[in-house]
Amino acid sequence: MSAAVTWAGVFPAVTTQFKVDEVLDLPATQKEIAALLKAGVNGLIMLGTCGENCSLTADEKRAVLAAAKEVAGGKVPVISGVSEFTTASGMQFARDAEKIGIDGLMVLPGMVYKSDPRETLNHFAKVAGASGLPVMIYNNPLVYGVDIRPEALKAYGDVKNIVAIKESSDDVRRITDLHNETGTRFKIFAGVDDLVLESAVLGIDGWVSGLSDVFPDEAMALWQLCKASRYEEARAIYRWFTPLLHLDTEIKLVQHIKLGQQIVGLGTETVRAPRMMLEGEERKRVIGLYEAALANRPQLKKAA
Repeated sequence: MSAAVTWAGVFPAVTTQFKVDEVLDLPATQKEIAALLKAGVNGLIMLGTCGENCSLTADEKRAVLAAAKEVAGGKVPVISGVSEFTTASGMQFARDAEKIGIDGLMVLPGMVYKSDPRETLNHFAKVAGASGLPVMIYNNPLVYGVDIRPEALKAYGDVKNIVAIKESSDDVRRITDLHNETGTRFKIFAGVDDLVLESAVLGIDGWVSGLSDVFPDEAMALWQLCKASRYEEARAIYRWFTPLLHLDTEIKLVQHIKLGQQIVGLGTETVRAPRMMLEGEERKRVIGLYEAALANRPQLKKAA
């Protein structure tokens, strides 16, 4: 069953669950998704960075998408990351995702090669054109070395099914620049967890969130308060949440988030190599942050 993509609200970047031997664990992934749905999330991003896209085989990626569609049951849209090395393989993945029944795509630049603006536009346009699915562009120049600046994004307006952008440049000024340069042509999503309140004040449509995998109720409450312009209440949750939201900006964000899921009972910390689970002082620091958050967990009130 398909769900129309409204491109608004909280879309967790769902982790892919593995067994202790790093074998794909689809039932555990589905259990995680069910918990997110219970919290009221507005959509699901499968096979993003948190989903360890580039650590999965082609068959595993398609199995994860089918499993996600099964448990989502049309309740919310299921979006798939497209994180491939070549434009051709990205196009093929887009076609396969459409056949599986995925509702939309979050397309990344081609991996490894750092494309220039002309090449980047060509990549996104061809991957978008390979299916009839709506597309969100994922702009994360700090990680992928390719930056789609607000003024350059205007050229993407000619590709009708490119409808949204996940802005993860770590520069909150980009939100206003995007509005000034592109008007209402694209839906704008914050992609940096510890800038979401600032981004919401400047005007965004949604939030692709990593830490919502661990604390989905708090993420939803924060978002709802922001949308209701109840910023004093939102700040209280944000200040509690921010030490954890910082974890989403570090190189080991996947390990951080999965360890958090294990602590709260929403998954396990197992990752697939080359990633390895945290240990020593690094692990102790992250556990300490989660323990402090749990000890001071806010009492939530739903926004009107």
